[in-house]
Amino acid sequence: MASDRAADAVRARPLDGRRVLVVDDDPTLLEIAATYLSAAGATVATAPDSVRALHAAQEGEPDLVVLDRMIPGVDGLEVARRLRGRSSVPIIMLTALGEAEHRIEGLEAGVDDYLAKPFSPRELVLRAEALLRRSIAQQDVDGDVTLGRLHLDAAARTISLDGAPLTLTAREHDLLAHLVRRPGRTLRRDELLGEVWGWTIGDVSTITVHVRRLREKIERDPSHPRIITTVWGVGYRLDPAGLDPAPAPAGLDPAPAESEKRGAP
Repeated sequence: MASDRAADAVRARPLDGRRVLVVDDDPTLLEIAATYLSAAGATVATAPDSVRALHAAQEGEPDLVVLDRMIPGVDGLEVARRLRGRSSVPIIMLTALGEAEHRIEGLEAGVDDYLAKPFSPRELVLRAEALLRRSIAQQDVDGDVTLGRLHLDAAARTISLDGAPLTLTAREHDLLAHLVRRPGRTLRRDELLGEVWGWTIGDVSTITVHVRRLREKIERDPSHPRIITTVWGVGYRLDPAGLDPAPAPAGLDPAPAESEKRGAP
């Protein structure tokens, strides 16, 4: 039976206490995914279409969403966008489309990871575990960081710019936190893929897409970035100089010096 195979395949319970929502219109896939995720300790809810998926996500506040790209109603990309508009819940997208442009579409919609069909249910569990474990490990091990106008609150898993919390996906948060903790250091794309995503093999365009999304959220002019800069042919670096306080608006006099306040000659 599937439950017996799942219990044998997943010996530990790495997802204990985690709530996972699985969205797919294939009842067999839903059953298998739910069986394996439950055997790993997760509390699993399922939905066969976009309407019930969005309702379940709102009511159940899952820790992870496993989302098929092609579902009845609006497609998985639109569901991801709507989830991302109100939550930073990690999303794994299931897709039968393996081309790079389709994966990039998912990343641009806010998806954190993708898994091509057909896939091993054990791989799904491992991907879910890796995505959730990385977030927990970063929260537990690393402390707060203030770098110019950016502040990283490790316990709250928030990053603020000029005092206002940024709205970030789980992967965007982890990538920006990784850069903030290594200011001025040039990081290769494959290095970021391994250290942030935990992948030894993968498409480095994943990094390019996430950097572009981060720039849209933190740069004054994303087309001319000063915070996350490109090191051509290598990768990216976070430049602390780009986080210097904003200059005073044109036409305003700067604050008077202390000597002027005292009336010194």
